[in-house]
Amino acid sequence: MTTQTVEYIRYRIAEARSAEFLAAYTRASRLLAASPHCVAYELDRCEEDFEHFILRIVWTSTEDHVEGFRESELFPDFLAEIRPYVGDIDEMRHYKPTTVRGKGSAEPTLYERAGGADGVTRLVSAFHALAVRDDLLGPLVAELPDAYADHVALWLAEAFGGPGPSGHSQMAAWHTGKDITEAQRRRWANLMHDAADAADLPPDPGFRSAFAGCVEWAARL
Repeated sequence: MTTQTVEYIRYRIAEARSAEFLAAYTRASRLLAASPHCVAYELDRCEEDFEHFILRIVWTSTEDHVEGFRESELFPDFLAEIRPYVGDIDEMRHYKPTTVRGKGSAEPTLYERAGGADGVTRLVSAFHALAVRDDLLGPLVAELPDAYADHVALWLAEAFGGPGPSGHSQMAAWHTGKDITEAQRRRWANLMHDAADAADLPPDPGFRSAFAGCVEWAARL
């Protein structure tokens, strides 16, 4: 079970002081980013009432915030930046995430961001071209049937959140008994990243980070 905690700090800042408040937190945010106890942070401003701000900080745990960050060498400089606004705090509390969570349909899936079926097909083709020439994966790929690439595309499309029939069962059957080594698993993951470049998949950090997570999950599966 996760021990992460979410700290919410609600501010009421007069509009005449809002610019200096935002500037102070821009400077202070560098200290949050440098802390090994801070997972993420975000400062939001109310659309209906510009005087209301909410700072959301995800900490590795409440103890790491209180006994880690606040006792670290980063905290004095952080406090110096935000001290003028401590009296403007309406609430400062820690919250634990519940099981009620999810994503709406407005956020595109990894499959959509990769370019849909065309993007996945380009990825698989690029990977195959690299794998057949690879010293570790070449012999393994040579043993697989011609339909293998099609099932890889189906499987990856599903893993990326796309529609269509699952290729998982066939993929599992083809890999059973192959005695795939850790070196081969790592090479598969590395070549997938090279294939993403060759297939002109989106280079932005957000996509590549999600792509890396999916590839690592698939490699270990």
